[in-house]
Amino acid sequence: MGRRTGGGVSVAATLSLRRADKAFLGGDRIGLLEAIDRFGSITRAAREVGVCYKTAWDAVDAMNNAAERPLVERAAGGPGGGGTVLTDEGKETVRLYRVLQDEHRKFIERLEGRLGDAGRLYSLLRRVAMRVSARNVLPGTVAAVRKGAVSTEVTLLLKGGETVCSVITNESAAVLGLKKGKEAYAFFKASAVILGKDLHDAKVSARNLLCGTADRIVHGPVNAEVTVVLPGGSVLTSIITDESAKRLSLAKGDHVCALVKASSVILGVDG
Repeated sequence: MGRRTGGGVSVAATLSLRRADKAFLGGDRIGLLEAIDRFGSITRAAREVGVCYKTAWDAVDAMNNAAERPLVERAAGGPGGGGTVLTDEGKETVRLYRVLQDEHRKFIERLEGRLGDAGRLYSLLRRVAMRVSARNVLPGTVAAVRKGAVSTEVTLLLKGGETVCSVITNESAAVLGLKKGKEAYAFFKASAVILGKDLHDAKVSARNLLCGTADRIVHGPVNAEVTVVLPGGSVLTSIITDESAKRLSLAKGDHVCALVKASSVILGVDG
């Protein structure tokens, strides 16, 4: 259950009762119990809730087994022919579930009110859950799009004001629907990040120059992993040879510049 909030995102949750870490009573089974109580027939109740006769009885058996006292009793009669009724325990269970469901609905509504724009939380959770092979995933907003004969140059504005430029095919830009103001992600591998010191005035072919502070340096037998925190809070990671790291005399807190070619930056969007 839930309702729409800003950005078309809603908070939703389901209510179920559990015993021994197993759910035995939820909205679908409560619906079945209510149909049994209304029709006095499990055949008609099953048809009403859209399940087959056997599935309905399997659910009833599971509920009866989990409950301290039976919720449903089956009267004498042939298959599908005997009457089926709720016991007093079954009727009370339905009543209590509906009370819980109403309180649950009120809780979700209060939660949505406190969250405000649930769309922002949804976007954050998508970023956290995203699984890609590229080590660096930087969210931002498209600041500029410049289309050429074959390729499109896209500039992404990061949260701290830094920019990342990517060159992708015109077809890819069209498929992604890239335009100014659209939220997007920049992906690039750690091995695509070249590190250096005092590169502000250097003439290099790499389009992206991102400068920040060395935060973590992990030395290995062959390679070193260096984490750089940008002024706006974005974090990027570089994998360079350990020999290079030692030659640069990199230490935590050092000012360091990261070079990334525009062709190494892959763009992505939600949905």
